Amino acid sequence: MKIDAKFLIFLLFPHFLFSQEIELGIYASGFTNPLSIKNAGDNRLFVVERGGLIKIVNTDGSVNNTPFLDIDSRVLSGGERGLLGLAFHPQYASNGFFFVNYTDNNGDTVVSRFITNPPNSNTVDPSTETVLINVEQPSSNHNGGDLAFGNDGYLYIGLGDGGSSGDPGDRAQNLTTMLGKMLRINVDNSDPGLNYAIPSDNPFPNTEEPNALPEIWAYGLRNPWRFSFDRETHDLWIGDVGQGQIEEIDMVPLDQAAVNYGWRCYEGDQVYDTSGNCPSDINELTFPISQYTHSSSGNFKCSITGGYRYRGTAQPNLNGLYFFADYCSNEIGILENNGGSWNMTFTTPYSGNGWTAFGEDVNGEIYIVGIDSGNVYRLLDPSLNIHENKLLDINIFPNPATHVFTVKSTNPQIVIATVNIYNLQGKLVKSVSENIASEINIDTKTLSKGFYLTEIISQTGAKTTQKLIIK
Repeated sequence: MKIDAKFLIFLLFPHFLFSQEIELGIYASGFTNPLSIKNAGDNRLFVVERGGLIKIVNTDGSVNNTPFLDIDSRVLSGGERGLLGLAFHPQYASNGFFFVNYTDNNGDTVVSRFITNPPNSNTVDPSTETVLINVEQPSSNHNGGDLAFGNDGYLYIGLGDGGSSGDPGDRAQNLTTMLGKMLRINVDNSDPGLNYAIPSDNPFPNTEEPNALPEIWAYGLRNPWRFSFDRETHDLWIGDVGQGQIEEIDMVPLDQAAVNYGWRCYEGDQVYDTSGNCPSDINELTFPISQYTHSSSGNFKCSITGGYRYRGTAQPNLNGLYFFADYCSNEIGILENNGGSWNMTFTTPYSGNGWTAFGEDVNGEIYIVGIDSGNVYRLLDPSLNIHENKLLDINIFPNPATHVFTVKSTNPQIVIATVNIYNLQGKLVKSVSENIASEINIDTKTLSKGFYLTEIISQTGAKTTQKLIIK
């Protein structure tokens, strides 16, 4: 496993390009079967455990002893079943609404809402649950389970094809079932007989598909194990797990409805089984923007974990890169847009993890969690050097520092508001704030010798990050 000691090698000898290698800093640890990481619009991270718990990680990496939510008694856990997904309402800070996807004790999918009162509380009463959707599951695998709000304010729900192998019920192409679909609902209103409403621009039913379920937004998915929205472009990114050969990454604009991603007719861009409800015109299908086989790069792969496109500010070299992972090979994949085409590379394996989910914090920094290790890691750019990031005309000196260093703006229009110092595990170790200052002196006597990341935030909210050495 790549851990903290190796950071020094990469900082001193950054011989790997960021498109080929990513360093990981342990941010929090001690989780049991973690499957998801989300934020609630504040500085906390929420880690979902398969058994039915959600735990809070604070900014210093500490984990609260009392779970945020405990629904262990309602959850059937094991294999691909369990508490699988979490999403916070865009107005969570005022309404306290959040949503989960779990496997109930009958083995079926439940999507429900809970209410945190007050919204900034670190615990929630399980009795506040309101069930929105129940979906009968014919098999124990391919549950999907991820949840996310789009920029349109609607809740998107990813469901697998119902399991077994090869979608024997041809459910992903069947618009009368929710299985193998991306659903889209309005949780701020309710239609008769429902605890939610159908958005007026959902694509079904229509004259061609009069029996189609109105919740369906897209279809033809096998097992969408993690999807996300690009916080800059709002595009929808899906990691869809393949059958036996091909893992795929799908991406479409948020407003593109009724997309057919092709399963089980196609696995990736290759024919799989066209004996069922496959369209006669191949142009009706949307193929992946990128894919890989189980033998790609020489390491056995088996199951994609979809991730996020980096839109944070602390590591500008990573901007626009899409990060994903493979559960079996323990590699992290990187997708880079190169003039309209997408180039895929993989890191070397990070053994002993079993990557199950990525997450974003409120600032767009990306984290990854391993079900085997129980650790949450922060993705770091090993090629960032001490002097390269001058986005705010900021200097820090002396660097290396001994007992004190200075952060100074060389642009009179830039006022420094906050300086945050993170260790290479991504934990905040010191924070200094000033109302108005072009120069701040920071005492480092309480910090150990070593390497740090210094985040400087201006009064307007602009940010830059520079490396700091304390000797």
